[in-house]
Amino acid sequence: MLKLTAEDHARVSAAIAAAEEKSAGEIIAVTTDLSDRYHDVGLHYAVLAMFAALAVLAAVPNCLVWWYQKLLPWAGEPSLQQALTWVLFIALAKFLVALFIMKWMPLRLALTPRSTKARRVRRRAVELFRTSAESRTAGRTGILIYLSMGERRAEIIGDEAITKVTTDETWGEAMKALLVEVKQGRPGDGIVAAVAIIGDVLAQHFPRADNDVNEIPDKLIEL
Repeated sequence: MLKLTAEDHARVSAAIAAAEEKSAGEIIAVTTDLSDRYHDVGLHYAVLAMFAALAVLAAVPNCLVWWYQKLLPWAGEPSLQQALTWVLFIALAKFLVALFIMKWMPLRLALTPRSTKARRVRRRAVELFRTSAESRTAGRTGILIYLSMGERRAEIIGDEAITKVTTDETWGEAMKALLVEVKQGRPGDGIVAAVAIIGDVLAQHFPRADNDVNEIPDKLIEL
């Protein structure tokens, strides 16, 4: 899992302060280890493993008798009740084993579809934007940089005044600069690079006024 150091925090804070010196924008940087625990994904794979076991038993019923006699050689040919009980036991065992294996987060993340991770990261970013940046500035010029390090995905979300003069494509360079460093294991460098690019864009659209005040602390928030 990626980690941020005290030096990273100091560098990001300095980068935010430098970017805001040029504009009326307010940049908020937030990171988290994971945007979601993806418990439902683990459950889905466990159910899939259970149905796969049932499908194998349905396709090759003789293997059920073979395993039954192998494990219980003294029991002889299983009755219908015994066979169905054995089927239930196998299905339950497959489900529980798969569910236990899927508790290992690296595997759960690896098996989670990219589209699912993208939706969960986006949803979490929007939630955080609404509580940390939306409508917290007089000019509605707050912007959130959100990095979810477990998924290695990020979101950049701007307040009302920013969205009126930008599009998602506006932040493509900042997003690329961020994720390139994240993939190299340097999240601090990525955030600093993204903040600098975002600061330049904000300076073009919202130049700093003489009476501008710092409305949101210049610091990296780690959840």
